[in-house]
Amino acid sequence: MATCDVCGKKENMPYNCRHCGGTYCSEHRLPENHSCSGLQNWNDPSGVFDSGFDDSVQNGERSTASSLMDKLPVDTGAGGPLAYFRGNATYTFLALMWITFLFQWIAILIGGMSLHSTLFTLSTENPEYVWTWFTSIFAHSPIGIFHIVFNSIVIFFFGPLVERYVGSKKFAILFIVSGVLAGFGQIGISAAQGVPSSVLGASGAALAIMGVLTVLNPNLKVYLYFILPVPIWLLAVGTAVISVFFIGTGGGGTIAHGAHLVGLVIGLGYGEYIKRTKNIRTPNQFQLGGGPGGPGGPGGPGGRRRF
Repeated sequence: MATCDVCGKKENMPYNCRHCGGTYCSEHRLPENHSCSGLQNWNDPSGVFDSGFDDSVQNGERSTASSLMDKLPVDTGAGGPLAYFRGNATYTFLALMWITFLFQWIAILIGGMSLHSTLFTLSTENPEYVWTWFTSIFAHSPIGIFHIVFNSIVIFFFGPLVERYVGSKKFAILFIVSGVLAGFGQIGISAAQGVPSSVLGASGAALAIMGVLTVLNPNLKVYLYFILPVPIWLLAVGTAVISVFFIGTGGGGTIAHGAHLVGLVIGLGYGEYIKRTKNIRTPNQFQLGGGPGGPGGPGGPGGRRRF
């Protein structure tokens, strides 16, 4: 039996809103009846409710923007091949991670680890390689598959819920910005400690996502490694404590604890901003699998750290 997030009514067969993730009774199941946060994503002039007509037709001419869109070789409307990416930023990023993983192996086969490092790792030696600011977010350790699998699990379960809260555009910005800053946070800490290193992985972005959920719904139940049920705030606190400890002691081996901490702090800060400025309604329970990210990896002092 579940409780309606609006009126508190007990329901044996509750309705789960696919837009905001909330739980509601039959009276409040419709998005417009529970002030669904997902409604803001429906106000998309080029989306599902687009009539296909330009308002400027009444003046005898169409807008320049519309004319340019007509010249594109692909259908960008709601029914076209690009329509999938509207509202699915989480799965788009997951796809990019695995595509990048494939290209990592192609780079290794063509030019060895030297070419791979140049293309995909953000390092203290070459922070001016601007492309690695972004490629390092989607790249993961090519030695084994567990790094990318763990990060994929976290993003797969946590990402869609945050995306429903803030919208696809803001979610994409959060993912990229937190990933870049987490990477720079790690190499910055390493440089301050006098230890050259390089990083790659999406754990910084994943922990930013987790940080947002921690603020919006601290009692959210998460099944750690699909076994141990813990509230998400405890998972966040544990991650922060571990990261601070290893940063302070200079240990942690190949785990990029600096990137983890920076990503989590960014997520907590953005979550607090959302909580203060927007009327976000969160579900009273949302059970998830997976852990806090995909830490670990090859390298060590002077080597690659994955996060």
